[in-house]
Amino acid sequence: MAKSGNSSGKKRDAAPARPTKGKLTRGAQLAASKGGKPGVKGAKPGAKGGKPGTPAKGRAPKRPAATPVAPESETLAPAAVFRLGMVPGATPGKWIDAWHERMPMTAIELEPIELRDQHDRLRDGGIDAALVRLPLTMDGLSVIPLYDEVAVVMMNADSSLTVAEELDLADLAGEIVIAPLDDVYGLEVAGAVAPAFEPPADTAEAVATVAAGVGVLIVPLSLARLHRRKDAPHRRLRDGPTSTVALAWPTDRTTPEVEAFIGIVRGRTANSSRA
Repeated sequence: MAKSGNSSGKKRDAAPARPTKGKLTRGAQLAASKGGKPGVKGAKPGAKGGKPGTPAKGRAPKRPAATPVAPESETLAPAAVFRLGMVPGATPGKWIDAWHERMPMTAIELEPIELRDQHDRLRDGGIDAALVRLPLTMDGLSVIPLYDEVAVVMMNADSSLTVAEELDLADLAGEIVIAPLDDVYGLEVAGAVAPAFEPPADTAEAVATVAAGVGVLIVPLSLARLHRRKDAPHRRLRDGPTSTVALAWPTDRTTPEVEAFIGIVRGRTANSSRA
């Protein structure tokens, strides 16, 4: 007699179990408890499936530390004064005007220096730079030649030499050629007569001697103009030496003000580079 409920006589296979709606599997529960998505390894708490180390949404990233800025007080201020030495006859007029326009915060002071003292005055720190005459002892100094001056002969207004517009060294044969202690050239003139008196102390005294009718004097043109007087005219010496005027300064004291004056004498504009 067949058993009721199984007409074929075989046992029915059990249906697979279905998860209860709304419940998670054991693995999913573990993943959820660690803050990651189910099935994603290494997820960081708060990260939504992103790469490890990615900041959580809504959290600003850390900014790099700001580079320290030097306080304004450490910025070098322009010097109050630029001291420029000048040998007699140097003519810096146009450069001084340019300085006032370009460096209004720094006054410029002109200090006369004697030819024989020009090197020592630059090295003793009393001046920042100087307009000098070459040759110059170069020890510790930087030098930029600027221009050459022609030589002239100064004589008494009644001298026969005044008849000519220009002279040659040969024209001075038989003349007393005076060389003061601050003589620029140290020139020996063939056929000239040596003075019978001590050399004048400086060019001004030598000019006064010539104006009085004694001898002649060979000087750069600028010195003849500096000591101009009606009783001591001058004539150009065609084959005479030249005198070079230069800008010099201590190499170890090349300050921004010195650089500015170098730019002015070299003709650079305020906006031009040093190149």
